[in-house]
Amino acid sequence: MRNQRVTLQDIALLADVTKMTVSRFLRTPEKVSPETRERITKVMQEVGFPLEETEKKNQSKKIGILVPSFNNQIFSDLLAGIESVTSAQGYQTLVVNYDYSKEREEEHIINLLTYRLAGLILTDSVHTLKADKYLNAADIPVAQVMDLDDNHGRIAVGFDNFQAGFDMATALIASGKRHVVYFGSMSDPRDMKRYEGYSKAMENNQLSPQHITPNKVSSVSIGAGMLTMARQLNPEVDAVLCTNDDIAVGVLQECLRLGIQVPQQLAISGFHGLDIGLATTPPLASVITPRFEIGKVAAEIMLKKINKIPTIERVDLHYRISLGGTI
Repeated sequence: MRNQRVTLQDIALLADVTKMTVSRFLRTPEKVSPETRERITKVMQEVGFPLEETEKKNQSKKIGILVPSFNNQIFSDLLAGIESVTSAQGYQTLVVNYDYSKEREEEHIINLLTYRLAGLILTDSVHTLKADKYLNAADIPVAQVMDLDDNHGRIAVGFDNFQAGFDMATALIASGKRHVVYFGSMSDPRDMKRYEGYSKAMENNQLSPQHITPNKVSSVSIGAGMLTMARQLNPEVDAVLCTNDDIAVGVLQECLRLGIQVPQQLAISGFHGLDIGLATTPPLASVITPRFEIGKVAAEIMLKKINKIPTIERVDLHYRISLGGTI
């Protein structure tokens, strides 16, 4: 009965290594130095904890998921896609929110990797140096979704945010607009790539890009204030490209309140094709993104990796431009 009370942490302490090293030894012993392997094996033998039994107990059916916000339909759609696959295969998901904080994301990554996870899904591709070191040392599949950065051989499933920003800005310019302002939110990497794509489209047409960023989570309520600021900075503004549909809906509501004609006086574009934008009058122009499908495909690839089944690891699921009634 004694050996059933011995934990991986006990073994780590006795062997003078980290719990993560013991976990790595059990999963992929070839990644641990011969000296460390010998030390861990000796401790296990001394405490009467059979290696084969430990390996069996160490098999995990849990997938860790980090999202920057629980208050956003984008990530609820993504999670639904992931869980449509994981739940059917008997896997549980551990979902953690880090509120767009790199430091909190780092803390959660380190904490999650101390669990016996089968895999880890991230919604950002840019991390702190320390978080990256832990991810690189992890002996489980790691996926980065909603973009296409392919860092350190991780799974990447998403779409090209730069090109999406470029294409939507080009559509606004093609409609005859010349003073197009970009409305950002948290200045996270995806938001900044859309802005860079927008800027490139503006520069290609000899127009000046302009960026308004509140550094707040996107919402309907901040859209009105951003429009007021844009009109103060540039009274000639005739179009806005918003990083999310909820901001764009706030802009549209403010236009209706002020009697600004849409799209004649002001064209409006959102991003993601959320339900809230489909319910407006006129319907909102937007970049339609496949969040559910991104989650589903990422989970399918991850489970294949976990089960050692050959699979592609980078998938571009693209997006679609909808002009709605606001361009």
